[in-house]
Amino acid sequence: MSFAQNSAISSKPYVLVIHGGAGEINKAGTSPELEAAYKASLDKALKAGEEILKKGGDAIDAVQAAIMILENDSLFNAGKGAVLNNKGMAELDASIMRGDDLNAGAVAGVTNVKNPISAARLVMDKSPHVMLGGQGAEEFAKANGCELVDNNYFITDKNRKRLEQIKSNKGKKSQVKQPENRDGKYGTVGAVALDKNGNLAAGTSTGGMTNKKFGRIGDSPIIGAGTYADNMSCAVSCTGWGEYYIRLGFAKSICDRVELQGVPLKEATKLMIHDKLENMGASGGVIAIDRYGNYSIDYNTSGMHRAWVSSNGDTGVELY
Repeated sequence: MSFAQNSAISSKPYVLVIHGGAGEINKAGTSPELEAAYKASLDKALKAGEEILKKGGDAIDAVQAAIMILENDSLFNAGKGAVLNNKGMAELDASIMRGDDLNAGAVAGVTNVKNPISAARLVMDKSPHVMLGGQGAEEFAKANGCELVDNNYFITDKNRKRLEQIKSNKGKKSQVKQPENRDGKYGTVGAVALDKNGNLAAGTSTGGMTNKKFGRIGDSPIIGAGTYADNMSCAVSCTGWGEYYIRLGFAKSICDRVELQGVPLKEATKLMIHDKLENMGASGGVIAIDRYGNYSIDYNTSGMHRAWVSSNGDTGVELY
């Protein structure tokens, strides 16, 4: 490649946006120490992804790198620190998608894969399938070199106590805005990116909802619901009450509005969050980047953990 070509690539824009969940988050209920810890983790994930984009790397690699950092941090509901199901185990879901060829991969209900987003990437890259679930997904992950751990690795005392509290409160009036969901905060993590080659990518990872039963699967591993990326429109990652995101085909609906109706990205995300989702009585958040590098962060909860960076110097980390 000539120097002129290298210069052209280095001058092209990149953008990365990440989230660590939306929900009943307020400054009054967060200690300065915990606030600092959340911001440090989001910043670490942001830098891991940006380092790839800055060097001209692929959006898909930046998304995976950022999400892995958050999966490894027990502050979030993904990987280590995932919430527990009715049997006291962590069951993890993740998906990833690239916008250039619409290739995608997902895993659902895995219990021993340290980084579910890596397993989702392998499903995309090394199988003819889009989604694998349960034991089959775990066998595939093992066969393809994913790091496996005992389920106890994911479990924290905080989430054990949360499960016990929910079970002991069965039948009592809940103070949670959406009692069926049982969690005041959706700690799902996700990332969307635009690289210097103009390619978009998106990924999402979660432990789901506390006390979930019967192998429940939310929107996070479902392409078109919790995750979507298309170079013709935008890249989207969601966090919220998954059943509603599935019913709305949430992520794909945003992309379709941008591509087919010419709706600006921020208007499309606003419509889906504050009209479609809210009118169904549900809440959550979304991050998105369009093909031109415009990004949107929207939510209808009291807060959303998010961070963003772009090649033009626009960067930030916010919780509320």
